[in-house]
Amino acid sequence: MNCNNYKNIQKLSYNDPIFLIGMMGSGKTTIGKHLAKNLNRKFLDLDHLIELKSGLNIPTIFEIVGEVGFREQESCVLNECLNCKNTIIATGGGIILSEKNRISLMKSGIVVYFKTNINELFKRTYKDNNRPLLSTKDPYITIEKMLKLREPLYLKTADLVIDTSINSIENIINSLLILLYEHKRIK
Repeated sequence: MNCNNYKNIQKLSYNDPIFLIGMMGSGKTTIGKHLAKNLNRKFLDLDHLIELKSGLNIPTIFEIVGEVGFREQESCVLNECLNCKNTIIATGGGIILSEKNRISLMKSGIVVYFKTNINELFKRTYKDNNRPLLSTKDPYITIEKMLKLREPLYLKTADLVIDTSINSIENIINSLLILLYEHKRIK
């Protein structure tokens, strides 16, 4: 990934973690890896950390402990990452369902909401077997319901919002870098 406009800038004025929130399929992991490389930060993916810690993949965790058990594990792993400086952290789409998680995110770093329209979310996720919440009769309706519930929470939690629906990864990164460099950490 070559972000020409910002390739010579190496550091933000803050070292707080940057948390990426948004629906599954919004690009948190894909874009987050590129962003971390551009900012010379470590990239962490909470879902991946949960899998490493438990030794199980996400669908198996859901089968064994259900969504409630998974959310408990997710909160635990988030708490372990709150003080990780100079990181980009991709969260799970449902991390914001817990008020405690929302407060922790807002207090601990910069929170960026990856806003994506429902059609793009569906296109990116409907064939993915690693998304247990979409194992329903009508995944589009499921995404629609989740987005309706979650979007106000994403917006309430986020310091910055970026649309990841249709732009190229490079354009999204360039736009995001502008927002991050202009953002002043005041919390």
